[in-house]
Amino acid sequence: MAGLCEGRVAIVTGAGRGIGREHALMLASEGAKVVVNDLGGATDGTGSDLGPAKEVVAEIETQGGEAVVDGSDVTDFEAAGRLVAQTVETFGRLDVLVNNAGILRDRMIFSMSEAEWDAVVAVHLKGHFCATRHAAAHWRERSKAGDEVDARIINTASPSGLYGNAGQTNYGAAKAGIAALTMVEALELGRYGVTANCLAPTAVTRLVAPVMGGEDNIPDATKEALSPRWVAAVPNQRTRKRPPKKRTSRSGTPSKRTRNSRSSSPPRCASSSPPLFSSSSITSPCRSSSAGGRS
Repeated sequence: MAGLCEGRVAIVTGAGRGIGREHALMLASEGAKVVVNDLGGATDGTGSDLGPAKEVVAEIETQGGEAVVDGSDVTDFEAAGRLVAQTVETFGRLDVLVNNAGILRDRMIFSMSEAEWDAVVAVHLKGHFCATRHAAAHWRERSKAGDEVDARIINTASPSGLYGNAGQTNYGAAKAGIAALTMVEALELGRYGVTANCLAPTAVTRLVAPVMGGEDNIPDATKEALSPRWVAAVPNQRTRKRPPKKRTSRSGTPSKRTRNSRSSSPPRCASSSPPLFSSSSITSPCRSSSAGGRS
């Protein structure tokens, strides 16, 4: 396998099924080594089963790629730290974090329990924070040590978070929070060679199908148009390693940027690497950023 992500290492959370599975397969097909993270719970977050994650790893290996299974709970701060540390120990580096794990416990607000609120917000919003916090610390440490960091964060919001959807107070609030989280990440991490982008996709998955009347009642044309693999094609373009950029001085002669000059320059991620929000599963990706960060 050779492609846009050759030599890169990616963590994909919630990668056992749906959009996460397609992220993992797409990244592997483009040459990335993938950590397939999935607790393997039910749609409401209960239970665990590493079977789906193992199946994705097996499929990647069958196609000649390299991947490992991880069953860490992304809502567990310490477990998320071990996920990042184990990835670096296993593959020697980490370049891409795709935060995708999620559950649903839909209920109208006047009927929603505290447990239903807490569970959904924990998996989506805290789950994004935990893995990102540890990955960001790793990349910052590398940058301060003088290494060239070229890293990506891809977060997963939802139209429910951007526009609202009845019966999804917990889910919509968490997804709106993820959108805001992404913008702050871009502002904070650009100077360290990390960009953050966010998708707000619609796809036919086991979480969404019941809302659409059940998978058996969804037309085949709709399933194809809203296939999770179209979502995966978007961040795949933004997780690649960016080509080296030749810098020139004002006199037109090549110049070498030093750590001091980089640290004295203001972060440019807010203007040159804006978060990518896509409420359509087939929206074309923005071109890769040339800023000091990535997604």
